[in-house]
Amino acid sequence: MRAMKTWTTLKIRRAKGARRLACLTAGDFSMARLLDAAGIPLILAGDSLGMSMLGYANTLPVTMEQMLHHTAAVARGAANALVVADMPFMSYQASEEEALRNAGRFLKEAGADAVKVEGGAFRSGLVRRLVENGIPVLGHIGLTPQSLNEMGGYRVQGRGAEAAEALVADAKALDSAGVFAMVVECVPPELGERVTREVAVPTIGIGAGPGCDGQVLVLHDFLGLTESPPKLAKAYLNLGGDILGAVKQYAEEVEKGAFPGKEQCYT
Repeated sequence: MRAMKTWTTLKIRRAKGARRLACLTAGDFSMARLLDAAGIPLILAGDSLGMSMLGYANTLPVTMEQMLHHTAAVARGAANALVVADMPFMSYQASEEEALRNAGRFLKEAGADAVKVEGGAFRSGLVRRLVENGIPVLGHIGLTPQSLNEMGGYRVQGRGAEAAEALVADAKALDSAGVFAMVVECVPPELGERVTREVAVPTIGIGAGPGCDGQVLVLHDFLGLTESPPKLAKAYLNLGGDILGAVKQYAEEVEKGAFPGKEQCYT
């Protein structure tokens, strides 16, 4: 039997008001292992890997099989962090029965600890159904990338009094339905702070200001591997530039015959 992880959904819930949660995405074993070793409490196997790792223009083409594959790799690398699997577009929208089956696959086949679904109050019935069946849910409101066509692109949400009230209502509905936490994406900082005050579970912001209970970044943005990162991102490294320089050095050494050297040869 696998030992209980350091980070559980209950511990994430109890972090509200006690500890800010630094969260990141990951899509493979090696990155998940490093994030876990650094003490990251929640690792999201996000469908953003469709763009950062698979080269799609957005998250819509990502399939269940792709997400199961990547989530399983992340789960194998995370001994202590809570692993949350992003349910891809059309894996939960058609019916609650299909959503329940697909969510169960993430826990049963991929080893995830929870799933994430996008949507506000209209998604509360599904959230309740999943939670009642033992599947923890991370909510996601504000900018929901799987709805980019309906939203008219990647646009800031919750601007204006009416839109702000609707977002707060969405947050409260998900809270009541049983989410253990919720992502709040791309809203004005004062609205992110208000949502955080008005729900009992932690809010994890991404482009929602410093008033949220935690923050999440896409790992490729964080590492400086994204060519045109969004405004909400911060690169803590310039790994893209470092890799490019290293590859150029390697190619030059091979062309000149300097690699491999004696130390890379067997006797």
